[in-house]
Amino acid sequence: MNEGSILTPKWGSKRLKDIFCYGLIYLCAAFSVVLLVGIIIYVFMKGAGSVSLSFLTSVTSVLKGTVGIAGNIVNTLLIVLITMILATPIGVGAAIYLNEYAKPGKLVNMIEFATETLSGIPSIIFGLFGMMFFGQTLGLGYSLLTGSLTLILMVLPLITRNTQEALKTVPKRYREGAVGLGAGKWYTIRTILLPSAMPGIITGVILAIGRIVGESAALLFTAGSAKILPKSLVGAFSKIFQSGGTMTVQLYLSATSEGDFDTAFGIAVVLLVLVFLINLATKRLAMKFDVTRKK
Repeated sequence: MNEGSILTPKWGSKRLKDIFCYGLIYLCAAFSVVLLVGIIIYVFMKGAGSVSLSFLTSVTSVLKGTVGIAGNIVNTLLIVLITMILATPIGVGAAIYLNEYAKPGKLVNMIEFATETLSGIPSIIFGLFGMMFFGQTLGLGYSLLTGSLTLILMVLPLITRNTQEALKTVPKRYREGAVGLGAGKWYTIRTILLPSAMPGIITGVILAIGRIVGESAALLFTAGSAKILPKSLVGAFSKIFQSGGTMTVQLYLSATSEGDFDTAFGIAVVLLVLVFLINLATKRLAMKFDVTRKK
């Protein structure tokens, strides 16, 4: 009886602590969901009425009396395209070198420290550097190319670190099996390691795209804010050497300089939908490559 009377309170106290911790965890999770839903509902209530076919396919013109963000959408797509074409091979290549070729030591530690430091630098500093170096020193001025080169510096650490972690998750027996069959280093990386790590690599790439889409501070210093819509494919290509404002830049200008909150919330709705599609694509692609790897 004495032993039972001593054990029962302890068990009951431990059980109450577990229930309290579980409740606290679920409360935090519920708060995150409610916060997200609240932001989405508020933005959609404020901006859904501004979104229309004309809003998405025209540009703002006082003479024509139109309000649109077609030029900003094209600028955003061009910046994403240029940045990812240049940043993805560099980031993936750097991760392959660090994880598969470089021997652990001071050099690897220094490179990893540099990438981690880069990822923590405020975007406004990247913008200032991009404006001074790419814009003035290299003579590119305010242009989409200047903005893209600046964004490459911002997303490289994200792509590199995600690819590194993805390569580290590949089982060691894959490498040992390839060596046992006489496969070379590059052949093993190209045919075994990269396909196995592809879900993590894709996640890093799409997260980088999300950061590019949501960036505004650095682009204000480098790409400018012009919203002219090119009239042809050739015009779109030449536009990379001209000033161009993305959707986030136009959102900022509409809410601050112009005081047009209807347009600002309309752009916010488009951005939310775009972010949702990016996250959905991340999960779909990761699941697809996981299934392929299991087979």
